[in-house]
Amino acid sequence: MHPYVLAFIGGGLIGVSAVLLMAFSGRIAGISGIVGGLLVPRGGDIGWRLAFVGGLLVAPVAMSFYEVNPRIDAGFGTLALAGVLVGIGTRYGSGCTSGHGVCGLSRLSPRSLVATVAFMAAGVATVFIVRHLV
Repeated sequence: MHPYVLAFIGGGLIGVSAVLLMAFSGRIAGISGIVGGLLVPRGGDIGWRLAFVGGLLVAPVAMSFYEVNPRIDAGFGTLALAGVLVGIGTRYGSGCTSGHGVCGLSRLSPRSLVATVAFMAAGVATVFIVRHLV
């Protein structure tokens, strides 16, 4: 199956899961909030969070059956540092890319629009600096 088709299907599944989570629980599908809720659990609030995170962990394994092997031009240390920086950014931005970019924009949230523009601009600037100046 062509990678573009897989990306289209994956994007559709993200949208459907965000809508279903909102429709059935009133929750926003922001990964930082979902994982944060696992770190400070409340009664009756853990099962769906574990299922969501479990799906995120199983998806790359499932994709390996389609022989889709993304190329990541970074070592473990760089990826770990990037993850920490993204985590810090989600705290300052009061949400993550999925919460703001997928769910916030679809709800026409002005705050999510500003956050999405900010993190996209930061990503573009970072790639430019790393690929062309460093």
